[in-house]
Amino acid sequence: MSDLDFLAAAPSGVAKLQPYDPGLDAIEVRRRWTVGEVFELSGNESLWGPAPAVCEALKVAAGRLPYYPDPSARALITALAALHDVDPAGIVVGNGSHELLVQIACTLAGPGQRVVAPQHGFAVFAIAGIQCGAELVLASVYPLDHERALNADPASLAQAAQGARLVYLANPNNPTGGGWDAATLRGFLDSVSPETLVVIDEAYAEYVRRPDWISAARLLADYPNLMVTRTFSKAYGLASLRIGYVLCAPNLAVLLERTRLTFNLNHYAQVAAVAAIADTEHLAYVVDQTLAQRSRWARALTKLGLRVFASEGNFLLVDFARPAQPIFAALAARGVLLRPVGGYGLPNCLRITIADERSLEALLSSLRHVLDTAQ
Repeated sequence: MSDLDFLAAAPSGVAKLQPYDPGLDAIEVRRRWTVGEVFELSGNESLWGPAPAVCEALKVAAGRLPYYPDPSARALITALAALHDVDPAGIVVGNGSHELLVQIACTLAGPGQRVVAPQHGFAVFAIAGIQCGAELVLASVYPLDHERALNADPASLAQAAQGARLVYLANPNNPTGGGWDAATLRGFLDSVSPETLVVIDEAYAEYVRRPDWISAARLLADYPNLMVTRTFSKAYGLASLRIGYVLCAPNLAVLLERTRLTFNLNHYAQVAAVAAIADTEHLAYVVDQTLAQRSRWARALTKLGLRVFASEGNFLLVDFARPAQPIFAALAARGVLLRPVGGYGLPNCLRITIADERSLEALLSSLRHVLDTAQ
């Protein structure tokens, strides 16, 4: 065995880094607890899956398996430019938005600079800030007695952003569920120096139907320091293919292209994303189903005496008013898999992905049993 201390020789950002914890999956739950059916309510995937047109397109795409994918993802970038009405030169694709969030930090920030994110923000924000070697600063959020509890406070984030190189924000936020309206978003962007890059992650944007909400993609022309990340893993039902993209000014996209790995988006992913964009009817159906169920799930969980935080995504954050890890384990042993968020600084909470009525019945039945047993 080697006596060399490779950690001591690693870059400071890597030495401090803790890998992202994706949580358990159904395979591991079955292995640990020997349960049959598993209700996967942990990853915020879409129960309703991709559009039928995607599956047909993938059958045709199989003919290209021996060949490298288009390194420029031209068909997908063309479709994305039309979808968002933006310059295709300002689009960069990635192997999921996770990859892109880290790539942004490692390309555009580094040692001696500050990266800012809200407390309880998406875990990859902190990972990106640490990995690039910058100083990570977590801004305080709204307190528990506020109507937007645990979500980003624009005043606090703006203060922390002073002199920072890079600011991350999710709108809506994972795992807390809340988002900013258009006026709040614009006010925050106006308060930030043009030299500070602002990354708005919109992984759950498709689920937002508030009339006062706006996608940051519509503000790119007004704020050259703005970058917007999106994913096909949620409402489009393509999580296994890992498809993400960045919308930004072309002069920022050029820098990201320098560090983007060649062929980072495989052929299946490119073909599937183009087909998914075209099927607007399926996307609308998925969102309709999710939002209808979200209201039912929130009411049902509230009736159990649990605090359910308002959400604009396809999930709910639930506060159990006690350590949630034993509850998580007891539910998993019964085949109901939720997401612990202790790593986000919320040890009393679990995040629950919205699914169908049958999943809700399984969740409620198991929860009643677990909560009654624990009392």
